Amino acid sequence: MPANTYARFPDSREKLKQYCLRALGAPVIKINVSNEQVEDRVDEGLRKYWDYHYDGTDFVYIKHQITDDDKTNGYFVLPDNIIGAINMFDIGDAMSTNNLFDIRYQIALNDLYTLTNVSMIPYYMAMRHIQFIEQLLVGRQPLRYNRRNNRLYVDMDWDRLAVGQYLVIQAYQVVDPEEYSKAYNDAWLLKYVTALIKRQWGANLRKFTGVPMLGGVTVNGQAIYDEAVEELRLLDESLIRDFSIPPADMIG
Repeated sequence: MPANTYARFPDSREKLKQYCLRALGAPVIKINVSNEQVEDRVDEGLRKYWDYHYDGTDFVYIKHQITDDDKTNGYFVLPDNIIGAINMFDIGDAMSTNNLFDIRYQIALNDLYTLTNVSMIPYYMAMRHIQFIEQLLVGRQPLRYNRRNNRLYVDMDWDRLAVGQYLVIQAYQVVDPEEYSKAYNDAWLLKYVTALIKRQWGANLRKFTGVPMLGGVTVNGQAIYDEAVEELRLLDESLIRDFSIPPADMIG
């Protein structure tokens, strides 16, 4: 695609709004929606994009330094742009003491004294077995997170940790379109916001259905509304089918 053609697509919130209105017929046709209603529909479209579209979030690592309040509360607060916390790096492991008698150190010392003629397969299998033993005997720290309060609860004995230590969290962070303007140019988002504005337009005009306007024109707001509802239904199906990451238990 030529660069000048790509540049014509929206790269800001205002350009997204104008693009969607033009797609509905503006300025040739008057689109009977207020700017506030358009803003609300853009926000609604972005929320759906962040929640379900695989391009709507980034997989990130967040480090958090422990404070006295964290240990007292048993939780700490994540940033507002985090929509899901899925894992935390292990705080420690039962099979390692970080010294000469560390089982990993001993395996590397005795079995991997040279990397030129020793297979890595036994070492890899041994490490997997050690991890399996740790999961059985120690387990992982359970996490509880609700993005409505941004609190990440870690169900563990917080006395194991000292103030100033760091925890590393694996999480999903929304893609801010104000920072990454290409998000406004997503093909699915353009169609979805357009359909949302169209539904709003139809909802505004439904009370005038059957009422003759100037020149004898009759407005059918219900038809516009019904068309938009059907378009949104198809776009929702496409979002889940084509643009969402499958649930982990469905893979394979």
